[in-house]
Amino acid sequence: MFEYCSMNSTTTVRSLQQRITEMQPLRLDDRALPTAPGLRSLLPGGALRKGASYSVRGSQQLALSLLAEASASGAWCGVIGCPTFGAESATALGIALDRCILIPEPGSDALGLSGALSEILTVVLLVPSERPRSGEVERISARLREHGTALVIAGEWPHPESALHVTASKWEGLGTGYGFLDEREIAVQSQDRRGTLRHTVRFAGGSVVDPAAARVHRLVPR
Repeated sequence: MFEYCSMNSTTTVRSLQQRITEMQPLRLDDRALPTAPGLRSLLPGGALRKGASYSVRGSQQLALSLLAEASASGAWCGVIGCPTFGAESATALGIALDRCILIPEPGSDALGLSGALSEILTVVLLVPSERPRSGEVERISARLREHGTALVIAGEWPHPESALHVTASKWEGLGTGYGFLDEREIAVQSQDRRGTLRHTVRFAGGSVVDPAAARVHRLVPR
């Protein structure tokens, strides 16, 4: 994992770009990015798309899990503005820390950094500290399309490819006075060109469960 306190230097960005180019395998000319089977129903076309943005409200775990399959398949990812980022949890999801750029405290230019990193990374997760202005969104969206990068926003974002909202959650695993919470089931509402849909996503051992193995539980409100 590569952690930076700030990235104001053009030289730093160019150095990263060179290093990533050398280490990252060639990518197929396809807009679809690898996406965990348990998350495909949440997204139009069943996958993250290069050049698109996605918003996630109510669960940082869900936002991070959208990066995991692409990361595990060799893509470079970035996480911006998330000081609570946990390496162990990220690894459990499938994120490759040796191909992850982490900027926990981006300062006032988190949006600018997202745009800069879109030139060298495949997927970027942004936790914005404030609501973006329309002009900023348009500029970043143009850079995403130009460089074929997917942007996941943990929060609200204007006109995303899909807006995901966790509406309920249930933890499992505690026995009577012993054990630990190791399974989670969340209810997710998606809003995109397909309309408004409702989904269920399960996590076990920190990673997304394939829906073929998922069990149905009654969810309780968050």
